[in-house]
Amino acid sequence: MPVAIKRAPQRTCLACRQVKNKRDLLRVVRTPDGVIEIDTTGKKAGRGAYLCRVRECWEAGLKDDRLEHALKSRLKSSEREQLLSQIKELLKGAR
Repeated sequence: MPVAIKRAPQRTCLACRQVKNKRDLLRVVRTPDGVIEIDTTGKKAGRGAYLCRVRECWEAGLKDDRLEHALKSRLKSSEREQLLSQIKELLKGAR
């Protein structure tokens, strides 16, 4: 009997449209309460969207309202600033 090969889940970056492994991307989630936050575990309940771990993708996603469209929610300026500051902290160690 052949051994089943488990495949890694694939997701598409909202900004650059590249398909990558789910673990290589960061998830932004709109929780059932309407709060928009970065989901570092990738398992929080709510509507999610994925972005690369690259600052350019985050800036493009926030600037062009792609994130708002994917989450089907409007971002307040305070939420937008909070996401940008959180992502700067998360990406310090990356590239």
